[in-house]
Amino acid sequence: MKHLTSSPLAVVAAALIGAGAAFLAVPALVQGKTEAAPRAVTPRGALAADEQANIDIFRRTSPAVVHITSLGVQRDLFSLNVQRVPRGTGTGFVWDERGHIVTNYHVIQGADGARVTLADQSTWDARLVGAFADRDLAVLRIEAPKDKLPPIVMGSSRDLIVGQRVYAIGNPFGLDQTLTTGIVSALGREIESFNQRTIRGVIQTDAAINPGNSGGPLLDSAGRLIGVNTQIASPSGASAGIGFAIPADEVNRIVPRLIRDGRFVRPALGISAGPPGLQQALKLPKGVAVVQLASAGPAAKAGLQAFRRGTRGEIVAGDVITTINDEAVADLDDLLTALEKYQPGESVTLGLWRDGKARKQSVVLAASD
Repeated sequence: MKHLTSSPLAVVAAALIGAGAAFLAVPALVQGKTEAAPRAVTPRGALAADEQANIDIFRRTSPAVVHITSLGVQRDLFSLNVQRVPRGTGTGFVWDERGHIVTNYHVIQGADGARVTLADQSTWDARLVGAFADRDLAVLRIEAPKDKLPPIVMGSSRDLIVGQRVYAIGNPFGLDQTLTTGIVSALGREIESFNQRTIRGVIQTDAAINPGNSGGPLLDSAGRLIGVNTQIASPSGASAGIGFAIPADEVNRIVPRLIRDGRFVRPALGISAGPPGLQQALKLPKGVAVVQLASAGPAAKAGLQAFRRGTRGEIVAGDVITTINDEAVADLDDLLTALEKYQPGESVTLGLWRDGKARKQSVVLAASD
């Protein structure tokens, strides 16, 4: 009969396994019993000045920041009932005690409705008051009590300095009431809005801004609104330290008109602009070449002339608008941006160029259609 024997290696392995089991199962057999108590907590002392500033900014401002859920209509496959379902989230902030909420246009773009969640977690149905896609701004309104609607403190963007501290509060990835800090990284940036219009004078910051922060406030160290966070530059779609905010001066100019009129009424000159190719072909100066005039429009009444074909097919020189109130106008986008600063009924002075001669002409602006 053959005897069953174990190899030396198997014996060693079995011993190690047994020792490990004993160590885990009965720690007292290995270490012996000892008294154990929580460690004493070392007092930290007073918070640093910058920490206290961060806390103060958040406590004072976060009640004005809201969570926005845009809604879409969905039909049930079986019952065919129509219901509203969430389609996206973003951030906004309380503009006034009447319940006006400011956010980005792209937060509610294409939505059939929206809900606003306040800092106290109460949720309110919102209606759209007005929107201006050219500046990616929209205004909603909710019927909440005044004591739930602390307006954000308004600041200015015209006196910002690169390097000053800024704060962003928002709902990145749906995580509400999130504070991030950074600095003003650059000023005067240009970004493209969602309708391909250029937004000028944009603030660049390295404060972390992610999807869901859109429409939230960018604040200075006094807790004042200096911008509305709108876009990031990032290959991954997450924060890469390059965020952009619409300057507060633009917001303060546009939002009251959205509340008043339900839309941003840009004053009109009553002209049609020629394509860039016309400027190049005729070697015209920078500006807007007038190729058509609205009958009885402001430009026609002021005596402007449009480029046209003569009886022999030649080009008859018309006017090129080069400035508005001495502000240079290089192209149609510049012209539209400059006009946004004025109201229908106001008078502006156009700088004009025609056939090598420059002149100025006063024009009374009309309301656009």
